Amino acid sequence: MSETSSRLLELLSLLQGRRDWPGGELAERLEVSRRTVRRDVDRLRGLGYPIESLVGPAGGYRLQSGSAMPPLLLDDEEAVAIAVGLRSAAASAVAGIEEASLRALVKLEQVLPSRLRPRLRALKSATTIPVGGPTVDPQCLTTLGAACRDTEMVRFAYLDREGKESRREVEPHSLVNRGRRWYLVAWDRRRADWRTFRLDRVARPAPVGVRFRQRKLPAKDPAEYVKRSISSMPSRFEARILLRASADEVGKRFGGDWGRLEPIDERSCEFRTGDDDLDWLALRIAMLGVDFEVLDPPELRKHLAALGERASRAASTT
Repeated sequence: MSETSSRLLELLSLLQGRRDWPGGELAERLEVSRRTVRRDVDRLRGLGYPIESLVGPAGGYRLQSGSAMPPLLLDDEEAVAIAVGLRSAAASAVAGIEEASLRALVKLEQVLPSRLRPRLRALKSATTIPVGGPTVDPQCLTTLGAACRDTEMVRFAYLDREGKESRREVEPHSLVNRGRRWYLVAWDRRRADWRTFRLDRVARPAPVGVRFRQRKLPAKDPAEYVKRSISSMPSRFEARILLRASADEVGKRFGGDWGRLEPIDERSCEFRTGDDDLDWLALRIAMLGVDFEVLDPPELRKHLAALGERASRAASTT
């Protein structure tokens, strides 16, 4: 019985992790016969999981949205509360949980009953998530996350750094959270090349309904590709900051994700970083948590002064 239960959990995990599964492939992954897969699917259906049988030469299965939540020991209110929490966590400033929250949210919304979706939308519209930097519509995250999972092409409108809009049709590969920003790594079909897209500049993403075979990414992983793409692209504003701390001390706290550190002596270093937004650049520098002096550009000082004044007013509020 324990072997059967373990196999059912593995089968459920596979069905949640991909849109469609051929029966033969499921049998190979579980190391059982197709007949056993059919019986296990029937067991899951008996537990309330809405699994559809797919017709065709190979046959297969798909986990659908159902009329009731599967038995996850959650009632409707708890399911909505978890979905809202996952949406908030996906846009959170807490390092390390954004992408995991997004994966969980995609799985939950796949089986969320349609009657609960208006309540989720209402809570979303009435909830403010305070985050640093540009914000991303959680629905955009889940739409693109599902397209990455299902290897399904998507179209969307995209604003470049100059504010010019273009229509893109891409083969989505991965979503990467870096520096409180979300990026989509995808193959741009019209440009016949890999691209990274900032999600706060993506509008109206929609699946095309066409599947594709995933291409090999020209990097060891998506995060490395995003990091390399960003570093090779010149920013609108390039900053040089003198930090009153050693390069080792700053590097241990923040690594090299935010910019480049050049040692000067045991008590100071130069920090070089860039961005298209001076407000975000000022916030990034302030978050280093050490004394500093702006060497370049001069206009950055005004944005730091404004940030300091807001912080001072907040600190003096009784």
